[in-house]
Amino acid sequence: MHSLEFHRRRLASKARFSDAPVLHCGSYVSAVAALFFSFAPVYAQQNTAPAPAVSPAPAPVATVPTQSPTVPAPASSQPLSAAATPPGVDPTHYIIGPEDNLQITVWKEPTLSGTVPVRPDGMISMVLLGDLPAAGNTPTQLTSDITGRLKKYIQDPIVSVLVTGVNSRRAYFVGEVNKVGPLNLGSEMTLLQAISAAGGLTTFAHSKRIYILRGAKGHEQKIFFNYKQALKGDSRQDILLQPGDTVVVP
Repeated sequence: MHSLEFHRRRLASKARFSDAPVLHCGSYVSAVAALFFSFAPVYAQQNTAPAPAVSPAPAPVATVPTQSPTVPAPASSQPLSAAATPPGVDPTHYIIGPEDNLQITVWKEPTLSGTVPVRPDGMISMVLLGDLPAAGNTPTQLTSDITGRLKKYIQDPIVSVLVTGVNSRRAYFVGEVNKVGPLNLGSEMTLLQAISAAGGLTTFAHSKRIYILRGAKGHEQKIFFNYKQALKGDSRQDILLQPGDTVVVP
């Protein structure tokens, strides 16, 4: 009885295995291939590194050629520097006088150039030219005179004459002013301006009794001046001083 039951169960088991579908070799390979290709895109996406970003090449910078600084001409090819003319000295009208100082410049001729004093006799001395008159001439007239004289020695000389020191135009102050003595007048100076240049009046000055002593045509002239009226703008007090005037402030 037990043997029959054992054989029956064994046959039933074989029947179940015989009814199951048989997986052929070709179908197995196809299934594995399909599974591989289904995972391939995901694997490729995860393991593919992104291409590095390439920065654009910098644009070329345009270079502008720098301009070389202007180089001044050599000093030898330029006129010699001259001292400045005092303010108020007009080279076409100012009359050179004794004791004035002149700056005479001859272009490219340093040995002929320099500062020249006008002697008390009104003459000056220059190399090649010797003594020549200066007093009584304007700077423009003296320039023409020197240029004409130098043409004997130099071709086309270029000459300039400047007044660097005005010493011939002097007035003299006496009395109650803060600076007694000579005063350089320059080109033109009124008595009011001269008093200011002399330091002004002292506290003891009689401002209404000021006068000028001026020699004219062999006799001495007395010209009265009212300081207070001049301060108020009285045009009658605009008296121009002349070289040699003596201002008396009692």
